Amino acid sequence: MLDTIIIGGGPAGTSAALTLGRAHRTVLLADSGQGRNAPAEAVHNFITHDGTPPERLREQGAENLSHYPTVERRATEVSSVRRVGEDHFEVGLADGGTAEARRLLLATGLRDELPDLPGTAELWGRSAFHCPYCHGYEASDSRIAVLGAGPERVRLALHLSRFTDTMALCTGGEPLDPMMQIVLEANRIAVHTKAAVRLEGAGDRLRRIVFEDGTSLERDAVFIKTTLRQRAPFAEQLGCVLFPDACVEVNEFGQTSVPGVYAAGDMARRATVPVPLAAVVAAAASGTVAGTVIDQDLVSVDFKLPNPFAPGRA
Repeated sequence: MLDTIIIGGGPAGTSAALTLGRAHRTVLLADSGQGRNAPAEAVHNFITHDGTPPERLREQGAENLSHYPTVERRATEVSSVRRVGEDHFEVGLADGGTAEARRLLLATGLRDELPDLPGTAELWGRSAFHCPYCHGYEASDSRIAVLGAGPERVRLALHLSRFTDTMALCTGGEPLDPMMQIVLEANRIAVHTKAAVRLEGAGDRLRRIVFEDGTSLERDAVFIKTTLRQRAPFAEQLGCVLFPDACVEVNEFGQTSVPGVYAAGDMARRATVPVPLAAVVAAAASGTVAGTVIDQDLVSVDFKLPNPFAPGRA
């Protein structure tokens, strides 16, 4: 039986596998190759890797793991998971095999469900974005629009007003708080109230937002709101507690509500964190933490020692 099975080969899963491999733990990393940031041109906010294409970062991670003989990275999807008993998990693999381990780390990530606005999918990750920290800088000095009228959309429009002098909020016909209207106007942010019916571009570059009355707004970048979904059903199947935003609830050590099951990356967050963190570096850090805690968890089991990372321990 393996020490740990990790499902997901993005920055969180790969970082955890690296940590466990360096601790001489036997690990299977099942990687479907489907990363949330695959449509993006580059990874940012990751020192020494700023500007690296997502696929290249994944390749570099796989190359790092190849130096550790106790870690197997398999390019396959996982078809099933189940808890057989205490310290015993079984995973079914899409390539027909099965694997068993004492601990399970979920690092399958989230997926973005795009709004039902024609043209969005073609521009997604290149000129239609959701995160100012991932893509805002690259949109600097261009014509930017934020879609939506809720408080968080107004906040984003104000946030991005530092990036450009040509900023607009498109409310889509939704009501806008009158006080927020005053704040937007005071900061020279144009407000367009008509509903958008499609995004038009050339290739993957936005050219204009077309409204229901046939008029349009010339823009180079648009920030949209996506709906977050778990990329895989395993956390729910195992009985892990989930937040309403689809994230798995974990503590500061990456432990879920199910003993022996850990989660890392953007698919999981603590209750004190209001939104999932989409940054690659944050995902990698959470994987390192989870890998360390899993190793210490197993040290406690193997040598019958108190577990300093036991959930609820003061």
